[in-house]
Amino acid sequence: MNETLLSVLISICTLTSLVAIFFVINGNKNLKQVTKTLTYQYNLLVKIQNVLKNKASVNETTDKAEIIYQDLLQDLIPIMAAIDVMPRTTSEHPLWRALGGIMDEYAKNPFVLEKLRRVIKLDSNIAHNVGHYLNRANMFLQHMASTDTDGILSTTFTDGLLGQSLTFFAQAQALANTDK
Repeated sequence: MNETLLSVLISICTLTSLVAIFFVINGNKNLKQVTKTLTYQYNLLVKIQNVLKNKASVNETTDKAEIIYQDLLQDLIPIMAAIDVMPRTTSEHPLWRALGGIMDEYAKNPFVLEKLRRVIKLDSNIAHNVGHYLNRANMFLQHMASTDTDGILSTTFTDGLLGQSLTFFAQAQALANTDK
């Protein structure tokens, strides 16, 4: 009887051990799954945080760019009036419409460069506006080049209307200064 009782106790202990091992293995699987899920959620939260930081950075850059755009536009308005050029009639930002109007007119009539040269030479306010525009636009392009990690945005500005207008105004200013 003792042997039977001992055998029953060993069987119960073995069965209990097997059930405990099963629960430990099952719990370990669940723990790994929870760990995996928490790691995924943590990585997702880090990505969301980075997106929000980038969005805040883009919004800040956009606000600063708008201030610079308005400053550049304030220099262009008297210049456009002096050389009798109208802005484009598009839905672009007013700065790009103004620059587009100047560059479109220059493409149609290269004499616009000569008109600008004369105005720079004869009107000190226009000369000041051209100089200020050149300085601010160059500073903006340098800032873009230093902050743009992949160079796509700064290249777009440099090769686009802003870069073309810088060349145009610099030529007119150089011609006006050599003619003194």
